[in-house]
Amino acid sequence: MNFTLENSNVTGSVNYSDLILAAIGKNLTVVILGISINYINATMIHTFNKHQIFKMNSRYILFIHLVFNDMIQLTTSISLVILANVFSTIYLSLCIILLMPGIITTLNTPLNIAFMAVECYIAVCIPLRYNYICTVKRTYISIGVIWTISSLSVLPDLIILLATEPLESLNSSVYCHRDNVFRSPYSLKKRDVSHILCLVVVWLTLFYTYFRILFAAKAAKSYTNKARNTILLHGFQVLLCMMVYVQPMLTQVLINFFPGGVKILYLVMFIIIHVLPRFVSPIVYGLRDKTFKKCFTRYLLCTVTTNIQPKTI
Repeated sequence: MNFTLENSNVTGSVNYSDLILAAIGKNLTVVILGISINYINATMIHTFNKHQIFKMNSRYILFIHLVFNDMIQLTTSISLVILANVFSTIYLSLCIILLMPGIITTLNTPLNIAFMAVECYIAVCIPLRYNYICTVKRTYISIGVIWTISSLSVLPDLIILLATEPLESLNSSVYCHRDNVFRSPYSLKKRDVSHILCLVVVWLTLFYTYFRILFAAKAAKSYTNKARNTILLHGFQVLLCMMVYVQPMLTQVLINFFPGGVKILYLVMFIIIHVLPRFVSPIVYGLRDKTFKKCFTRYLLCTVTTNIQPKTI
């Protein structure tokens, strides 16, 4: 009897230690990936700020806004994962503070990509009017429109929550997930409708710009081909963005196939759906541009860049 009890305690202690080590390992993995990607993105923002010529080009402004947006989205999502792993539940008020920028920046990404596709289309198909249409002022107005649309899509959820729940509930503890916080049937339906509408508009924009560029009769064939490939990469990144919307269904399907690895599955899904797309942006847009790449790599390696003249993508 004593032998059995002793072994039971040892087993329980080992299992508890294994759980702690597994939680620490998952948190460290997510944090290291987040810091690495945010360091790359921060270097890109630093590169942009150091060269005035980039600040006068709509393409670079939209690109750097996408990078900045990704940094916010990645930071908030990683913070939520760590809090969920450490505390399981947190105060509703803190959850809302973290959820709001996370939701808004998630919606910003496909809209920003759509504007980048339009900019690429104007550069190829309407080159003589490019400098008139794609001014710095209009680019920043476009960024303002992106934030306004995304904010208006989620603010009604917050208003409904504050109107239907007592103020004391803000001090209650919840598992911080959007559906747990904004659980009104209206909010759930509005979320689905806004996601579908956003993605339909973005995909129509990508298809339109791609085929217009495809059929554009331009002397600079290589430039047209590169612009067309850029639109295809836009589409690939939108596909990655769409995984956020099918995550619950996809996770449930995978759990049915791998019921014993639920925790590992959640970690892998988080990395694929939330972390990986943030890593794609610098590769797709920053490193494909030779001028920006030249500046970026020198700052990344802590060397000095001077006398850089940008080239078009």
